Amino acid sequence: MGFPNYDYKERKKKIEEILDNTDKVNEVSTFPRDEDFTYTNGYKAWAGAIFVDLRDSTTLFSGSNDVDIAKVIRGFTSEIIEILRKDTDNKLKEIGIRGDCVYAVYSSPAQKDLCDIAYRASQINTYMKMLNKLLEERNLPTIKAGIGLATQKTLAVKAGRKSSGINNLVWIGESVAKAAKLSDLGNKDGIRPIVMSSLFHSNYIESEKKSNPEAVNWWTNKIDDKYGSYYHGDVVIGDFNDWINNGMEE
Repeated sequence: MGFPNYDYKERKKKIEEILDNTDKVNEVSTFPRDEDFTYTNGYKAWAGAIFVDLRDSTTLFSGSNDVDIAKVIRGFTSEIIEILRKDTDNKLKEIGIRGDCVYAVYSSPAQKDLCDIAYRASQINTYMKMLNKLLEERNLPTIKAGIGLATQKTLAVKAGRKSSGINNLVWIGESVAKAAKLSDLGNKDGIRPIVMSSLFHSNYIESEKKSNPEAVNWWTNKIDDKYGSYYHGDVVIGDFNDWINNGMEE
């Protein structure tokens, strides 16, 4: 049995083609449809990202039997995806799972788009309370998650190999990377579950406080040597949370 051979001399021509033919980055207000991305262009626009990261998954994965782990992970991922995928105005650009983290990226040209992402974070935060009640009833391990939010002007390029069927958008900028990092802070060491970047917070709160002046009191500022300034809170959806506390009766 021979090993697969990489024809480096032939592939050199393809690499040169990629390097020489990428010729355009379009700065736009909102990201276009997926089919508008090619292997020669890129788009730059405001993006908002949300990452939901399972806390202490190593302990969970090593301390329970396989069936229990499967139940918990499916309960965690399925409904978070359901909350993130709802999209009435074509703002959702990518949704997926990375290891024990569920994430989504949205076009966010307006402040109200960040309010929408923050609302989804609050729904997820409330859902986690429901999920843990259901896990407790079944003597399954309960879990926690950190929810990271960030926004920034972001470059998106289609990467992979043409005609191979292996391709995806690559997000270049702080929005996606920072949301992932902030999700790692949430729900541990005294930091509350939802953690948002300073830029996300300033734009979101400017819009949110117009309809709900109390929103400014939901968030606590913290400055970290590694992560800079960020805001954290434990915001829930009122009627959803009340229903959980009242026994989840239909």
